[in-house]
This record gives sequence, structure tokens and C-alpha cells, in this order.
Amino acid sequence: MIVVTGGAGFIGSALVRRLNQLGEDRIYVVDRLGDGSKWKNLVKAAFLDYIPKERFLDSFLKNELDGIDTIFHLGACSDTSQTDADYLYANNYLYSRRLAEKALAEGIRFIHASSAATYGNGRNGFKDDEDGLQNLRPLNMYAFSKHLFDLWAGRQKLFKKLVSIKFFNVYGPNEYHKGPMRSMVLKAFEQVRRNGSVRLFKSYRSQVGDGMQRRDFVYVKDCVEVLCWMLEQPAINGLFNLGSGCSRTWNDLARAVFRAMGVDENIVYIDMPAELREHYQYFTQAEMQKLKSAGCPVIFRSLEEAVEDYIQGYLNGDDPYL
Repeated sequence: MIVVTGGAGFIGSALVRRLNQLGEDRIYVVDRLGDGSKWKNLVKAAFLDYIPKERFLDSFLKNELDGIDTIFHLGACSDTSQTDADYLYANNYLYSRRLAEKALAEGIRFIHASSAATYGNGRNGFKDDEDGLQNLRPLNMYAFSKHLFDLWAGRQKLFKKLVSIKFFNVYGPNEYHKGPMRSMVLKAFEQVRRNGSVRLFKSYRSQVGDGMQRRDFVYVKDCVEVLCWMLEQPAINGLFNLGSGCSRTWNDLARAVFRAMGVDENIVYIDMPAELREHYQYFTQAEMQKLKSAGCPVIFRSLEEAVEDYIQGYLNGDDPYL
């Protein structure tokens, strides 16, 4: 039996659908659907039951759910603009810690979603080094809440017993409910359809041109291939980056969108909000050697290949869902 928390969300629902394709439907989907469109991510999914996240933790701690052998804990508040630190502490750290403690005590495989946001401004690099966690300086409370779990796991010497994955900039189908936290690929697609142009932030560093800020963009389909590989490798544990391993510019992303849509390039550079300028990341790139050395066979799509698949296969199609 597999549990996917955040199973109606972006990466979680993509994982459920991939598990279905691999013949697995013994899945508990744990989430909070709310009053938005997140439920649409589950319409084509096959699973045993949907369990609200609060009820799941209570039932799990009371041993009311039998037969669970793996938990993919992907559920969290991922809003980087969320300022309620107590909420993020309780939702992203404390919930995760209680779940992990019980899972490990019961011998259940535990795979946790951390974030590349924990690396902060990147001054200390992007190496998934368990011994270097104390040197990281997250720039917002969301990132700090994720970092707290990794710090706790490190202090308790749990990286030999669980997996924590630092996701980089993930994009792809099933992210439609995420509002302002949707990927720039989707936002750019919508901008081009609406007005024929893509708006990117200007650079505020003299050595970096407008649109030349760089990110490690990774396709959700590739991410779930890694997660499914992890499922089949119970001896593989530790802290791992999950990105493409290649840093690309926002200009590259915009051009890939124009190309996939068959539209002439038209990029407009706009002022970055003043409140973002002090905390803006100008470069991210996952160091992927650790995952490769563990034997992961997944080959990551290029930005251009993945954007074309996303736009032509989903955003321009009759059904945008996985």
C-alpha cells in the first residue's frame, strides 16, 4: 500500500498517474481539496481512497490504517509569499516530522519532498551534502520550514533510513490550480495567448543581463520517474537534489515557449517588485552526481523538449491533465 500526501497536488497527482500506468492502484491519496480546482487532478487517477490530511495523520498515528509500506510525503504549503511562520512550522515541519517518526518506527519507507529553496542565494553552492546543511541560509519562511526537516533528519542521523528530495524548478501538467505559484512556462503560455508577448523581470545586477537570470528547470514527468525508481530501490536513502542538472536562462524558457507555440519571439522586460529584489535568486543548478552515483537511470529532457511536450501535448490539447 502506498500513501501519497499532496496526492491531489501538482507533483503528487503526476506521481499517482505514473504509478497507475505502472499497474499500481493500491494508493491512499492524502490532501486538502478546498474550494479550488485541485480535485480535477484526480479525475483520471485510480486509487483506493482519498483521506483529508488532518484525518490521515490522526488515523496513522493511531494505527488505524493497515498495510502501508511506502509514504511519499509531497504535501506542503509551497507558497513562498506565505508570511504566517507558525502555520508553515506546523504544516511543513511538525506534520512532516510526526509522520516520519511514526513511519520509521513501523518500518515504512519514507520519501519526503524538500526544496531547492533551502539553498537560499546559492552562496554555499547546490550540493546535496548532508554534512553541509548548517551552512545553508534560506531566504523565506517556506524554505526555512523545509530546511528544518532536513536539519532534524541530519541531527537524528536519519538520512540512512529515509529520503529527502530537494526539488528545483518543477513545471508541467497538473499545476493549473497553483495560482501565482504556477511555473513560468504556464504563465508565459498564457501571456502569449493573451497578448503575444512574455514579461520577464529586469536584472538588478550589472553583470547579469535582463532575462539572463538562471534556473534549473525540471519537467514533472522526469521527477516522477525518479520517485518511481526510488520506490523500487528500498536500500537507497539520503538527501538528494532533483533537478535537470542544467541551468538555463529565463530568456531560454521564453524562447522555448514561443517556439512550441509557433509564435514570433516578443519578450518585454518589466521592473521587479522592490520587495523581491533583496531575496531574488540569480542562479540555481542542481548538482546531480549523488543521484547518478546511486544508480538512478533517469535521463532528463532538455528544456526545449519538455516545453514542447507540455504545450503541444497538454496546453494546446483537448485535455490538459495527465
